[in-house]
Amino acid sequence: MPNETVQYKCPACTGPLHYAQGSGKLECDYCGSSYSPEEIEALQNPDAQKAVQAFEEAQEEQENWVLSQAGSDWGADEKKLRAYSCPNCGAELICEETTAATSCPYCGNPTVIPGNLSGARKPDYIIPFAKTREDAVAALKKHYSHRPILPRSFMKDSHIQEVKGVYVPFWLFDARVEADMTFNATRSHSHTTSDEIITETDHYLVHRAGSLEFEKVPVDGASKMPDGHMDAIEPYDYSGLKPFSMSYLPGFLADKYDVSREDSSRRARERCASSTENALRETVLGYSTCVTTGKHVHIHPGDVKYALLPVWLLSTQWQGKNFLFAMNGQTGKLIGDLPIDKKRLWGYIAGAFAAATVLLGWLFV
Repeated sequence: MPNETVQYKCPACTGPLHYAQGSGKLECDYCGSSYSPEEIEALQNPDAQKAVQAFEEAQEEQENWVLSQAGSDWGADEKKLRAYSCPNCGAELICEETTAATSCPYCGNPTVIPGNLSGARKPDYIIPFAKTREDAVAALKKHYSHRPILPRSFMKDSHIQEVKGVYVPFWLFDARVEADMTFNATRSHSHTTSDEIITETDHYLVHRAGSLEFEKVPVDGASKMPDGHMDAIEPYDYSGLKPFSMSYLPGFLADKYDVSREDSSRRARERCASSTENALRETVLGYSTCVTTGKHVHIHPGDVKYALLPVWLLSTQWQGKNFLFAMNGQTGKLIGDLPIDKKRLWGYIAGAFAAATVLLGWLFV
């Protein structure tokens, strides 16, 4: 039976190829040759088709889908893992069932599992990585800087445990949203008499209605990716979307979705509805207060596309705790949690309060 995995090899020397962000080509570290993704895709297509066929046959026959029982007990995790063979050295690769691209831990060669990106699992688009590993590490160090309440020892003692480039599966939703909202708004004005201050408040019933068009609202389809991190590194520049090709994957990790389009649509609907409500709310101007008293939102779903978008994941460890950072692999936007030195925080607050007190004293002298 043909192998279910495939490696992208240099046509000149058969060395492994990897996608290089700077050139936008697949490059060979051995002979220095470089090729466009289209060239390599055409050359590798027969091997990829064979790998897809083997994948589908194994799925139907339930072969190669259960991990070897020799000397290992994976317990409950066994159902989520799959075993494949490295086409270069023959080593057994143990991957999660959603893995679509990885590298062999023995020979280091990039390995693609085309079956996880074929048929209904095939993405419509991909945005190639534009930022390098070095860019990600530099962005993390910059993220540390100018943080007055960051523990001083964090930058010195924290250690980057892992930096990996991952193509994360995203669903891209189109929608048109119609909304009708009412608000209770007030305007207040005061005047002073000889012995009192009188405040008068006028109440208004405000009505707003309108619609918004949304295109390619992203929702990550990987359950293991933190949604907050994935939302925070948006937006992606969709002018960089390219028709999907597996030739962009060598050198990076990639997953297929394990959160369905239907399950992801709830988050997309919530984001579209919230954005529409905020847009209408922002048109209510010139009032002292404004409280929403009623709303009717109707969402008309549109097209849904499937894309792989680039993310650098960086994990650091400090004082026994792990900190995860995510960087947009196209734009370089980085997000992540940092520890707080509580003593420095209270000192910073006390200093700010003291400065404010001195300023107020000076103003009222």
